[in-house]
Amino acid sequence: MKLTNLIHHKNVRRSLALCLALLAYTGCQRELDLVSEDNITDAIFWKTPNDFKLGANNLYNGLDRFGFEDTESDIAFNAPNSVSNGTYQPTETSGQWTDSYNNIRSANNVIEKGAGNTDALIKRYVAEARFFRAWYYYKLMRVFGGVPLITKVLNTGDPELFTPRSTRTETVDFILQDLADASVDLPQQGELEAGDIGRITRGAALALTARIALFEGTWQKFHGEANANKYLDAAITAANTVMNSGQYGLYTGSGAQSYRYLFLEPGDDSRESILDRRYARNILGHDMPYAYDQSGYNPTRKLADMYLDNTGLPITHAGSVFQGYATFSSEFVDRDPRMTMTMIIPGTLTNRVFNPVTKVANWPDKPQRNFNTGYILYKYMSEDPVANNSGRMGDASLFDFDRHLIRYAEILLIFAEATYERTGAIADADLNRSINIIRDRVNMPHLTNTFVNTNGLNMREEIRRERTIELALEGFRYDDLRRWKTAETVLPQDVKGIKIKGTDWETRAPYNDPVYQNRVDANGFLIAESNRMFDPAKHYWQPLPTKEVAFYLASGYSLPQNPEW
Repeated sequence: MKLTNLIHHKNVRRSLALCLALLAYTGCQRELDLVSEDNITDAIFWKTPNDFKLGANNLYNGLDRFGFEDTESDIAFNAPNSVSNGTYQPTETSGQWTDSYNNIRSANNVIEKGAGNTDALIKRYVAEARFFRAWYYYKLMRVFGGVPLITKVLNTGDPELFTPRSTRTETVDFILQDLADASVDLPQQGELEAGDIGRITRGAALALTARIALFEGTWQKFHGEANANKYLDAAITAANTVMNSGQYGLYTGSGAQSYRYLFLEPGDDSRESILDRRYARNILGHDMPYAYDQSGYNPTRKLADMYLDNTGLPITHAGSVFQGYATFSSEFVDRDPRMTMTMIIPGTLTNRVFNPVTKVANWPDKPQRNFNTGYILYKYMSEDPVANNSGRMGDASLFDFDRHLIRYAEILLIFAEATYERTGAIADADLNRSINIIRDRVNMPHLTNTFVNTNGLNMREEIRRERTIELALEGFRYDDLRRWKTAETVLPQDVKGIKIKGTDWETRAPYNDPVYQNRVDANGFLIAESNRMFDPAKHYWQPLPTKEVAFYLASGYSLPQNPEW
């Protein structure tokens, strides 16, 4: 989409973005009504649907911004990451803990004030608050497991300040119930008025239900717990409901390059978007998670090798048409097109044309690599000439394409995985309404049982591969490795990059320097990080903030720490 066409495209989104930006940078004005209850008395607020709408707007501000989440796993790297390499230690405080409970308090306030109200609009905004309470509890559960479940606004002296820690299953069930309750009063995507595009919908509640139920179902299955099928069934049901709703579809508006442009300006507000972190230029912008050097969101050898060849075979398969690593670009030839829409082919001319350090044109048409893994991110690389030529790479006021937090492709992947894990098999008909729709967008061969069996493949591995490739560098991999219980095998492995020895890169600076020549494995691949670890007795859950544990203890209560921490 050209920039001139973006003006109207963004207008319907500005009101929410402006509200969020003002919330972040202004005082507690009555016109916003988005602030702490300490500054707005109940006597003058919580009267009209608009009051509740403005109160609910506050909760959008905590949605995830662009970041580097997959550096916590094995498919992205920029510097040693303590979560990924297993060196992290307990800390006194945690932003994830504090921020989530602050947002939960705000959600509880909206829910309390709207309790028993029969106005349909007020019920809708209370439902939004229930969605967000579920969202923020999910953000806690995914890293800490079970947590204290606070369901009211607490004040000094309230005994609920020391609410006991719930089990993980109790926490998950609470979240899923909130989402079920919320979905009743939320509108469908197609029922939103133009000015409300981006607000929480019934589809978002169902989609989050599917995500969390898959997480819990597969966690219980692979960690040997008892109720896996209950949650796998819930994941299938929720995903199926979204798929049958007719509200969503994959973005195909940019032809063969639709996967790439989904993550840039043309993909904003597409039918694939179920929940986005929304941006608008000069109101609430962002610095995209891309850099042209080693500080960026750099793909790894693990990710590069996961892409199939264009016949649908793994590159290690005897029948693969993989072209090898000998030249600058050979490994990109005859591969799943998503590979070259996620990482850049060396020599690609881009319009990231201004280098803030050298003040000269950046990336002429010649091979280029970062000096880290050697791979450069192409996904999220904006083609907006105004932002790219601003003289400030990553100007936070100019880049304004949205971050997709839940998109329809994920729902199709959830359906396929949950269906397979529920019974150990998946019919071709179910593959055709899930994974093969995703493959059709990039013109990849269909995944079928016959293809898997004929070529000696493993259906579970191929479903997981499809998920990793489609959702690459969107922040899912760390959770996936843990719920599959493969983290203890995968994360201790060296992080690797491009092949240097025996390739064109061997004579290209800086890789011809001994510093790089001596950092390769036996097959000539660059080692970006070694000596990693993952202790299965402790690292499947992160430690609770020690200050919270001590706070309970000092008051005569107990907040049990996670095992081995």
